[in-house]
Amino acid sequence: MSESANLISFDTRYSVPPVETIGDSPAEIFSKQQRIARLKEERNAVILAHNYQRDEVQEIADYVGDSLGLSQQAAATPADVIVFCGVHFMAETAAILCPEKTVLLPDLRAGCSLAATISADELRAWKKRYPDAVVVAYVNTSAEVKAESDYCCTSANAAKVVRAIPADRPILFIPDKFLATVVARETGRANIIVYPGYCHVHRTIRPAQVLSMMEENPDIELLIHPECGCVSSCMARVADGTLPRERTFFLSTEGMMRHIADSGADEFAIGTEVGMLHRLRKAAPQKRFRPVNPEAVCEFMKTITLDRILHSLEILEPQICVPPEIARRARRAIDRMLEIV
Repeated sequence: MSESANLISFDTRYSVPPVETIGDSPAEIFSKQQRIARLKEERNAVILAHNYQRDEVQEIADYVGDSLGLSQQAAATPADVIVFCGVHFMAETAAILCPEKTVLLPDLRAGCSLAATISADELRAWKKRYPDAVVVAYVNTSAEVKAESDYCCTSANAAKVVRAIPADRPILFIPDKFLATVVARETGRANIIVYPGYCHVHRTIRPAQVLSMMEENPDIELLIHPECGCVSSCMARVADGTLPRERTFFLSTEGMMRHIADSGADEFAIGTEVGMLHRLRKAAPQKRFRPVNPEAVCEFMKTITLDRILHSLEILEPQICVPPEIARRARRAIDRMLEIV
């Protein structure tokens, strides 16, 4: 693998919003959730929530999942209105898949630091350097970038997407360098050219935190998301035996859900954004889950609150729309992602 682009920091394009502290009582939260349920029925709406959303937002969602699962739900829903409790690129994907529906993103500040690391112009310039390459875009990209790509993928199916591409074709993998490292190892591909982007939250999950967690909890299983900044180091430590191979797993968030259902372990160290812990604890209340980095909080995800969902359902704004030509071109790459699961 090689890195062949100059990373433009996401903070030149997005201001990271502060995480709003919500002081609602349990009764107030319940009241808002009930109002949302009534409005949802009136609007014939469906609420889709990403795993990293606030706990109380996950609780009112019709479906909670990763980017792939949310895309599948958006494509299949009979609802007239999709309330997307996630970030901007996810709502864009829903709008591309469901052009006849109203897609709402309750807070337009819900951007994505990873998606912001590459623009369509930057990708076009990179493609000129590698005219024979196939572009595989992680779903954490804008609609304009997807329109310039050949395939989309998620962390759950990235390796499958890459294996579907002829071995002699070079691959431009954008924009997550940590996920690209995992995919290259899983597929054995030496011709993956990596764009050096990253998620500002997952990057904070460091090798020292992993080692400390494992040393302090000798029986714990380690579940690491492929976007994490510790991925390369952890893979090397599994190879040399520093980390136990039988208790270290590199998994998408849906992979984590499947793993805990099948595992006989009682305790898990979770290397991803901390919102995932709510869903894990709800699915397996008898098991214990510890965040590798308790401060791994996505400020963008946390802009979505019950108040903003209520307001969005009341006025049917803000709506996310994608220009038809961009949507048409992006849909090709998205459909390929949905076909390879």
